Amino acid sequence: MNPQPITKAAREALRRRMTELGSPIGAIAQEMRAAFGVRPREAWRHAYGWSQQDVADRVYAKSAELGHVISADGSIVGKWEKWPLSGSSSRRPTITVLNALAEVFGCTIEALLDLEDRRALPDSDRAILNRLAPAEPHGADLVRLAADESMTWARWADSSNVGDLTLHQLLGQAQLLASEYLKPDSNPLTLFSRTRTLRDRVFSLLEGHQHPHQTSDLYMVGGYVCGLLAWISSDLGHVAEAEAQGLTAWLCAELSRNNTLRSWVLSVRSKTAFWDGRMKDAIKHARHGTQYAPSGTATVLLACQQADAWSKLGAVEEAMAALALADAARDASAGADDIGGLFACSPARQENYAAAVHLRIGQPAQALRAADHALELISAQPVRAYGTLAQIHISRAAAYLAMGEPEGTHEALLPVLALPPDRRLATVSDRLAEISTSLGHLRDASRAAVGLRAAIEEFRSNSAPRRLALSPGQTAD
Repeated sequence: MNPQPITKAAREALRRRMTELGSPIGAIAQEMRAAFGVRPREAWRHAYGWSQQDVADRVYAKSAELGHVISADGSIVGKWEKWPLSGSSSRRPTITVLNALAEVFGCTIEALLDLEDRRALPDSDRAILNRLAPAEPHGADLVRLAADESMTWARWADSSNVGDLTLHQLLGQAQLLASEYLKPDSNPLTLFSRTRTLRDRVFSLLEGHQHPHQTSDLYMVGGYVCGLLAWISSDLGHVAEAEAQGLTAWLCAELSRNNTLRSWVLSVRSKTAFWDGRMKDAIKHARHGTQYAPSGTATVLLACQQADAWSKLGAVEEAMAALALADAARDASAGADDIGGLFACSPARQENYAAAVHLRIGQPAQALRAADHALELISAQPVRAYGTLAQIHISRAAAYLAMGEPEGTHEALLPVLALPPDRRLATVSDRLAEISTSLGHLRDASRAAVGLRAAIEEFRSNSAPRRLALSPGQTAD
């Protein structure tokens, strides 16, 4: 291990982190040596966070108690620490000094010496140290020592840096964020920042010590939170970053051994692959997710995602079979979704997928019926997910266009074009681009069609991904 640069901030950060985790002082001193390559006596001082003068004052006080007063200042302590380096910058600590230092640091003299120190000690000092070394316990003392050691470990094993109330609060925050992301007044970037903060808190707790079942619950929350970060990243047009978040979410799911979380994470990864143009990966992830037989509606969404990717590939039979799978999964679904919000597949969301699939396989009339049904369903929901609502309107517009009714296209897109810039997600912008391309292929493009294309281009130029890409101080054209 290469020693890190020795800075006070780095030493303090290491000491504080290990102290918070309940590490004994000896372990902190050992880590100081490994991390910064310092001598044993300096490592013990840093473990306590003391200055050289602090140690000098304590040595004076302790040696006075022992009846052998040792007068020293900070510079002398520094020389004791550097020994056995040659030159005036180091000074060999005597047995009396080593004994006082051991009393001050609460350790044995042996803990203050390494092989280099022992080699440099005079033979007489080594002989004294050998006589001072404690005898190995035996008999009844050995039995009592073993019991004390076991109890010390048991106290550590029984401790935890997280309580059940905290776990409940963390899960509640994840549920809240997953629900708020769907609300029409939510700001994706603001919600992303809040989700990141929650992830950092969960990961910080995981670096500490807790009971195994609490660790599993923390990994579960961490998996959902990273899944949400992946979903938002994709919606903001950052699919590579979404994939990275998805991989971390998958690790959390594996470590938590939670099958429902595994399914939702694979749903997130399927979505990322779809918008990255990797349809086979999207299908593979969605199929994999169904193998875990999750509770709630994860299986419904996974089947919808398979249909979505198959339709993009032009595989009509497979797409229709996947839509039938989604219907069957809806009938068989049992239990509420653990998180809900984004991690739930409402009937309106399912119909929205069906509309998009019918469009791609050349069934605009069926697509319009599915979109209209989805619109009815989402209108009855207490929270109308603005992303899903926008997709429904886009499917209706595309269906009208495919049936040769450009006027219906324009009317259907009006609610979408009215979205404020921070809610113009990449997934919405990309589908609008498909409609714009179709409008450009019209043989007799009307003035209304030309105007609609211009409105779409304006929408896309001032979208959430576009704003995110701009440097501070820049504005969208």
